Amino acid sequence: MENKGKYYITTAIAYASGKPHIGNTYEIIMADSIARYKKLLGYDVYFQTGTDEHGQKIEEKAKAAGVTPKEFVDIQAAEIKRIFDLMNTKYDRFIRTTDDDHELQVKKIFRRLYDKGDIYKSEYEGWYCTPCESFWTDSQLVDGKCPDCGREVHREKEESYFFKLSKYQKQLEDYIETHPEFIQPESRKNEMVNNFLKPGLQDLCVSRTSFKWGVPVDFDPKHVVYVWIDALSNYITGLGYDVDGNHGELYKKYWPADLHLIGKDIVRFHTLYWPIMLLALDVPLPKQVFGHPWMLVGEDKISKSRGNAIYADDLVKFFGVDAVRYYVLHEMPFAQDGTITWELVIERINSDLANVFGNLVNRTVAMTNKYFGGQLHKPTEGTEFDDDLKQFTLNTVKTVEDKMDQLRVGDSLESIMELFRRCNKYIDETAPWTLAKDEANKERLNTVLYNLLEGIRFGAVLISPFMPETAEKVFAQINTKATDYDSLSSFGNYECNKVTEKPEPLFARLDSAKVMEEVHAYLDKPEEKLEHKDEISIDDFARTEIRIGKVLECEKHPKADKLLVSQIKIGPEVRQIVSGIAKWYKPEEMVGKKVLVVCNLKPVTLRGVESQGMILCAEDENGNLEAVTVDKVEDGAEVH
Repeated sequence: MENKGKYYITTAIAYASGKPHIGNTYEIIMADSIARYKKLLGYDVYFQTGTDEHGQKIEEKAKAAGVTPKEFVDIQAAEIKRIFDLMNTKYDRFIRTTDDDHELQVKKIFRRLYDKGDIYKSEYEGWYCTPCESFWTDSQLVDGKCPDCGREVHREKEESYFFKLSKYQKQLEDYIETHPEFIQPESRKNEMVNNFLKPGLQDLCVSRTSFKWGVPVDFDPKHVVYVWIDALSNYITGLGYDVDGNHGELYKKYWPADLHLIGKDIVRFHTLYWPIMLLALDVPLPKQVFGHPWMLVGEDKISKSRGNAIYADDLVKFFGVDAVRYYVLHEMPFAQDGTITWELVIERINSDLANVFGNLVNRTVAMTNKYFGGQLHKPTEGTEFDDDLKQFTLNTVKTVEDKMDQLRVGDSLESIMELFRRCNKYIDETAPWTLAKDEANKERLNTVLYNLLEGIRFGAVLISPFMPETAEKVFAQINTKATDYDSLSSFGNYECNKVTEKPEPLFARLDSAKVMEEVHAYLDKPEEKLEHKDEISIDDFARTEIRIGKVLECEKHPKADKLLVSQIKIGPEVRQIVSGIAKWYKPEEMVGKKVLVVCNLKPVTLRGVESQGMILCAEDENGNLEAVTVDKVEDGAEVH
């Protein structure tokens, strides 16, 4: 396949304050589908996502959780990455703003802008929204609250560094004017130009002193770099950008970005602050910023505080990864908000994935097996019905290409689903079950089924960026290797391999009432808690003598297969201890381990062998057992 050049796509980095809901997760799924589609077309794609991990909100949440900010974001970043991986997103880098290479460049960027005179120190006083990490003026507040999230704001006054946005305003206006594709959709561009650029840009607060969790300003360490410079610069630092010009190969190859895919609520930061920062650094601007709409629950914005949040892993538990990917991609309009409820997901799976797509594949493969033993041959003749199906199939390829060029992902999926509907209509037009009744129609029946399998192959190739696992299942069922984009240049590239003998339905039709009953039972289940024993006092615990012991020797019990007999050195003495751990440890595996030994247990005789204590072990609910061990503490030391 011809290499069509490079393509660099990014998502906004997720704020590491909690688990992402399906509205947050939609963005990474959409970016993944675009990246996969570009790869299918022959582009050399680099796809970056990650987490934004600094700020006052995280500092406060970490304090409330009784952990350090770094410990807190490590947990949150791992959870965000788990969700992204669960949804089968194949990014090339998951950048964290706590990564050393990123933090180094953030410090250097801040200093470079300061040395240029683009950053200066002053004092800021205004209304501050902690969740949004944004300052607002009196006129910007809506009913006295944050205009972005509607939450309470509080008055703050502090010394800060400011970035001279106004210095580059004219340059940015000219760029937007000469690059009409830079901000998409058009409505977002109009909002930025009319509401922010025309009234004039205010200088931007880019440091804080009221909290410590951030990248320190190296020449004024009581300040930390504020979110805009820290978070936004990830798009270049993740590629190996270096302020001093010693750029990495990825940066040289992939920058400028082809697409920043972000939520509509942060378009201002990405189309005003970010490009001006790049202008000040003499770095080329990204080619396009697309502000996608929101996923709503019914008519309401998804919010954990409202209690209406739906999570990707819960949806996957009931519907599978590809069904969830299909729903969120298909149901999000180009410029208006989409909506999701559990009931709507079930309805869409039944109508599109089970009835149209899955049913088409299943009955076509079944008829190929029934009438031809699973293997066809290339047809030699055709009718008007065949020509119409072929043309519709080839037109679908062009339609999807046109829609994806405009980032109309939902429309692209609908076009592919229309192809499957057209194939189902072709079945009705040709009535293969009727053709099968007369041997004279054998060749015609072969042609019909071949055209259906070829139409299915086209659809599976086209849908592979959006539903990759399902596409692979289809390729396996119809037994084709013609799965690349070049194979869609003409109708008739299906190889006529033997189809699978027992096709499995791609998507089962769901009983909505039954599924919703199971969903409610799952979501409303009480939080699981450990069953604890009766409380004891510190005096009770102090009566138990636990010391570190080093296993010198270990052998099987002569009369019991489940028992091991160990000689354990505890300080100046050696004790013999019998343990029921032979299922999990070979004798030689125990030798050299430093284990925890209860020393003041009354000695007992087990199957004729005396035991002078007990080794402490942990056992989970699955019956996995492991001896508790230590590394650095000397044997004989007491556990307090």
